[in-house]
Amino acid sequence: MTIAPPERSDDAEWTAEDRLRAVPFAALPVSLQRKLGRGPQKHPPKERVTIRLSRDVVESFRTTGPGWQTRLNAALQDWLKSHPPA
Repeated sequence: MTIAPPERSDDAEWTAEDRLRAVPFAALPVSLQRKLGRGPQKHPPKERVTIRLSRDVVESFRTTGPGWQTRLNAALQDWLKSHPPA
């Protein structure tokens, strides 16, 4: 990860001069890395899977807006409390 020079916007194409002045993330002071980095995850990472679900189930959750996948995950976790996997 490199840090864009401050006088240019994030979506601007980098010039040869910009690339020469760029500093690798690992070369930044640790205190600055902590401020810019994500930090430790609060929860264990989720696993990406491919699953086929009924269209009506997916649409029911999608219509609830952003975060629908998290809500679907929560619904499955809740269901597992009373329905252990066979």
